[in-house]
Formats: sequence, structure tokens, C-alpha cells
Amino acid sequence: MTGPVDIRPATPDDVDAVVALVESAYRGDSSRAGWTTEADLLDGQRTDADEVRGVLPDLLLALDDGELVGCCVLAHKGSVGYFGMFAVRPALQGGGVGSALLTAAEHRAKELGLPVVEMTVLSGRRELVAYYERRGYADTGARRPFPYGDERFGVPRTDDLEFAVLQKRL
Repeated sequence: MTGPVDIRPATPDDVDAVVALVESAYRGDSSRAGWTTEADLLDGQRTDADEVRGVLPDLLLALDDGELVGCCVLAHKGSVGYFGMFAVRPALQGGGVGSALLTAAEHRAKELGLPVVEMTVLSGRRELVAYYERRGYADTGARRPFPYGDERFGVPRTDDLEFAVLQKRL
């Protein structure tokens, strides 16, 4: 990375690049270059072009010299901002791209008048939960089931997956 990243909203022209980025950050051997991999927990896809097109109005991109290096969604869901589809190019993880995106998403939530940002994280991903806790998020204790049988979310390698609900008051 050459310096601070530029953050901008996604456009329809970005869909294929976002799918490739998200897949590389979470699935397969390429994801093992970073620390956000889910390759030991899930096979199959993490997202697809239809899902990305569906979140375009809420999708933020991080670019370094015009090259896509990260993305996230901040969606308005009721009285909270829902944060998701967070991905950083594996070789750049730990270098500030993710922090810049998370800060941008929180800023957007404030602009929308949303007092809380919420996300779900696979509960067994203690290192990832700890990252969010360092950023001010708290595990609410609520759990949501993993959508077993729906391969749009991946093919589980274990039968004990669930999502922890994390929140941060802004």
C-alpha cells in the first residue's frame, strides 16, 4: 500500500471485483495469507454477484491507487446500521485498510442518525471477535443460527456454526 486508502461507494462496474475480493479473503488457499480466513470452517462460496448487486447502495470500497483493496456494507436496518461483507485483500490485512473501512462505516451510520452498529460474526472466530471488541464492539450474547443447507453461504465443515451478534453504540 502506498498510503491512506480512498473510500468510495461501489457502482455496478465493481461487482465482479468485489466478489473476487471477498472470496479471496475468506475462502480457499488464497485466504490463508490473511487472518480472516474461514477456509477451515467453510468450503464453497462466500458471496456471489447477485448478493453484491443487492447491497450496492450500501457497499463501500477501499482503493489504493485506484486498485480495490477492501470493502464493507453499512446497511440501514430499522434503528441500527448493519455492518457486513467486510473484506480486505489478504496480503494487506493488518495494515490499516480494515480500520479505515470500519471507521468510514461508523461515520456513515452517524450521518444516517443510527445510534448503533451491529454485525454478526461466526462465534468460534475468537480472534475476529477480539478485533471487534478492541474497536468498541460488545458481544450481546445473542446468537443466530448458521443457514445450514443454503450453499449461498458456504458449505460447512462442522455442525456447530452459529453467529454471535456484536454491537457498538456510537
